[in-house]
Amino acid sequence: MNWKVKWEDILFGSPGKNKKLERQGSRMSLNRKNSYNSSCSGDTIAAHLSNDGNRQLFTKTGYYKGAIVAIKLINKSNITIHKPLLMEIKRIKDLQNDHIVRFVGSCIDPPHQCIITEYCPKGSLQDVLENEEIKLDWMFRYSIMQDIVRGMAYLHSGEVRSHGNLKSTNCVVDSRFVVKITDFGLHQLRTQDDPMDEESFAAHQRKLWSAPELVRMAHRPPEGTQKGDVYSFAIICQEIVYRNGVFYLQNFDISPQEIGEKVRNGMKPYFRPTMEAFDCPCDELAGVIKRCWAEDPVDRPDFQTLKGQIRKLNRDGDKGNILDNLLSRMEQYANNLEALVAERTSDYLEEKRKAEDLLYNMLPRSVATQLIRGESVMAETYESVTIYFSDICGFTALSAESTAMQVVDLLNDLYTAFDTVVSRFDVYKVETIGDAYMVVSGLPMRNGNLHAREIARMSIALLRETKTIKVRHKPDYKLKLRIGIHSGSVCAGVVGLKMPRYCLFGDTVNTASRMESNGEPLKIHVSPFTKTILDNFGVFQLELRGGVEMKGKGMITTYWLLGENPPEYQPPANHSIL
Repeated sequence: MNWKVKWEDILFGSPGKNKKLERQGSRMSLNRKNSYNSSCSGDTIAAHLSNDGNRQLFTKTGYYKGAIVAIKLINKSNITIHKPLLMEIKRIKDLQNDHIVRFVGSCIDPPHQCIITEYCPKGSLQDVLENEEIKLDWMFRYSIMQDIVRGMAYLHSGEVRSHGNLKSTNCVVDSRFVVKITDFGLHQLRTQDDPMDEESFAAHQRKLWSAPELVRMAHRPPEGTQKGDVYSFAIICQEIVYRNGVFYLQNFDISPQEIGEKVRNGMKPYFRPTMEAFDCPCDELAGVIKRCWAEDPVDRPDFQTLKGQIRKLNRDGDKGNILDNLLSRMEQYANNLEALVAERTSDYLEEKRKAEDLLYNMLPRSVATQLIRGESVMAETYESVTIYFSDICGFTALSAESTAMQVVDLLNDLYTAFDTVVSRFDVYKVETIGDAYMVVSGLPMRNGNLHAREIARMSIALLRETKTIKVRHKPDYKLKLRIGIHSGSVCAGVVGLKMPRYCLFGDTVNTASRMESNGEPLKIHVSPFTKTILDNFGVFQLELRGGVEMKGKGMITTYWLLGENPPEYQPPANHSIL
């Protein structure tokens, strides 16, 4: 779940101008088109064209883990985390390509629900194409096409399979003028609860990149199709050639709604934007674009084929000047080195944290910290602890009637529930062996005589929890937990080098095990030593069982722990709680 981001961890402000970084959201500002360098509310805003094409929409940005990121708000009232969504997030997070925007994480805590991605400071490709101050020679234009093709070929060859919403506003440009694909996947997060009116101007304009077969669908799939992405790429290429906006029609002035209706009708000749061979540096480019927006999806090439075709068209551009290329590469490496080191350091720290968390789950935190520091852990004697043992009555017979996977599922369900209960008490889970469960309190951090109270309360809670657990393959089967607890002194230390284990030694361990084996189902068997300590609290209900013959111990008078009195219960005056 390391993709989850807390809203308070995102900082807003401008550290470069000595402004204080604040944990708050920046405003969405609007300005007129072509005012690319206009000032707005702080430096936490990035410019992108809005969907209606008349105003420039400024994207929310912020700082997360020291890096500037783009923040895309999620227009959903409620987000449910389930396995398909987690699998999709994993697929998106695993993507690594120079032409794919990196997914950083997502905040799902209302009202600040958003998707956080890598930030590309040059804005969208539409911003660049429609900015007349930026001069683009044909070598640069071919490079833009190549970047898009490489990114889409990577997406199509992986588990994402298709984009579904490819357009020039979803192609962003980084500081090195490398084009990257964004806004793909995570459709369950991007889908809006109350989508914009399908008949609005902006809705019709968004469809200008959509393939005819998708426009005709009553319920268009959000992931689209691979051939639909190829059609969208052709529309973007036409934007690159003419730099006059999406679906440019020479000597025509019609609305996006009219364009959409003509494309949807599919009447011959098929309605497409202007594409004349003499407007391109070569006839082959016009031919490639026209094949990409063919009416029949089967006639469109795939992106793997387009990689070779665009590369051939850009042969001269790929050669270029050797010295210029070398200097450009050196500049790119210099600019990227600091970010690369920071990213690798972040990855190292994340893996280090995971390894430490795993060690903390295997050993007590104080012991694990000593091992991490390279210190030797000496065995230590504890004068007073309480040990808990339990197992499932009839588990051997149940296992004989079940498959190995069914037994694994049962134990996983059982111990997952147990671990949740145990985490609420001042105890340490020593180990599990089959259906046996061992817990101790009073070490490695001593807690006076509170160890008996913690184990007693935990035992009552576990007994109650066991009655609610269902066996998947035998829904009517009732689990019968048998519990034994005993107090005394032990010696504890780390044993082994390859798989170090924190083990307990001493007669107290053996006696606690005997208390469990001589107990009864759904009962908590308490030794006289533990009973003496529990009496000091005056809140536990104990019943005399009588003398029990135990192997190696002789006759011992034991007790049943029935429960704990409610909080308002007042203990007798002669009892003192330690």
